[in-house]
Amino acid sequence: MQGLWMEGRRPKSKAELKRFLAEGGDPHKIRVEATSMFSDEYDGPLSNAPEGRISFVGPDPHTKRSFYGTITVGPEGKVTIK
Repeated sequence: MQGLWMEGRRPKSKAELKRFLAEGGDPHKIRVEATSMFSDEYDGPLSNAPEGRISFVGPDPHTKRSFYGTITVGPEGKVTIK
């Protein structure tokens, strides 16, 4: 499970994250945080993420796990959050 930062802060909910992207928010302002030292998790801006799925937890993967979700990065950088 990875963490997320949105415009320099943790998103309060998955709905807030979806709304941000639906309203034309820049995927470059969302940062995916790798939380495991032992795996090959992506760490960096969502706009540069490789195609595939990213499982996330929030608002803080280390201290408060209130919501879970999956980001799918498709061809040409299309982002879907479930």
